[in-house]
Amino acid sequence: MTITIDRIETAILDVPTIRGHVLSMATMTTQSVVLVTIRFSDGSVGLGEGTTIGGMSYGPESPESIRLAVDSYIAPLLLGRDADAVLAAAALVERQVKGNPIARSAVEIALWDGFARRLGLPLASVFGGAVRGAMPVAWTLASGEAASDIEEAEDMLARHRHRIFKLKIGKREVREDIAHVARIAAAVGDRASIRVDVNQAWSLAEARWGLRGLQEVGVDLVEQPVARDDLSGLKALTDAGEIAVMADEALSGPASALRIAANRGADVFAVKVAQSGGLSRAREVTSIAASAGIGVYGGTMLESGVATAASLHLFATAETLEWGTEFFGPLLFAHEILAKPLVYRDFAVELPAGPGIGVQPDPDPCAFFDREKRRTVHPVSRAV
Repeated sequence: MTITIDRIETAILDVPTIRGHVLSMATMTTQSVVLVTIRFSDGSVGLGEGTTIGGMSYGPESPESIRLAVDSYIAPLLLGRDADAVLAAAALVERQVKGNPIARSAVEIALWDGFARRLGLPLASVFGGAVRGAMPVAWTLASGEAASDIEEAEDMLARHRHRIFKLKIGKREVREDIAHVARIAAAVGDRASIRVDVNQAWSLAEARWGLRGLQEVGVDLVEQPVARDDLSGLKALTDAGEIAVMADEALSGPASALRIAANRGADVFAVKVAQSGGLSRAREVTSIAASAGIGVYGGTMLESGVATAASLHLFATAETLEWGTEFFGPLLFAHEILAKPLVYRDFAVELPAGPGIGVQPDPDPCAFFDREKRRTVHPVSRAV
């Protein structure tokens, strides 16, 4: 008997962060998560998540638009369809719902999760099997204050939680940014890798000057220094020096990855499941990078443990992951929303065990932070 898609449910959770997360385009004190639950005719359930950064300051999707796209456009396409035909469902949605990669990704994650759970297999096994059980994980230092960032970095190193640090810059003048980064790089020395994310804030002229200065103070990698559409500028910076240049916002799926790879327009790809339009497309982006000799880095949209777990299962199957990951999103939340949190230790994050993506939401904090169903419960706060 064919198992079908019976119901697709969505909820927006507004969860406070442990501190202000300062980016070039916004300062985040709350992260809004769109949880997707798909219920199937045999009683099985699949979980997905769509999350963006800073409302609409990062890109064209917002939590509200993600939910609207799922409820009003994607769900009607899929109800009653074969639950096990995940690729066919994803292709249908991609044809009929233009753009909206985060919304499409949230639903595709839930479909794959349900499929793997019905098989009794971890999601990584569905994609060929894990080649690693844990992945190096970066921590973003984004308080905006050097002294606070140094204190935070020292704490992370002492606890063996992170030894890759990414600094969010781009709000200040370039010289001020370099001085800010230099203080932190000098404080941690050779105990950690220091990287920066400019989030498209620099012109090409600023970026040329900035990359030279960042290389001199010991930065290993610069993420998306120029606008996402400035592929020629990104290539010019990639060709100019020894410091690695990473494409992030310039990547929106396999087609964009192919354009950049064909021109050797970056040294590294920040591959994000949501930005790629789902697990299947993110896997294609990773394959394009590997084929072109471009480094791979597991990127995040600062998701909760649901989408983070899905990403872990995908990147556990990547043959090489030389630049590690930044799957720290759940640690930025002031409250845990999973029944069993992901495990971060020994400078890595572990692949969750069990069928599907291997995690389950905790009903009480999910209800407490649900925008429409807020209840009087007291979720456990998380320290930095």
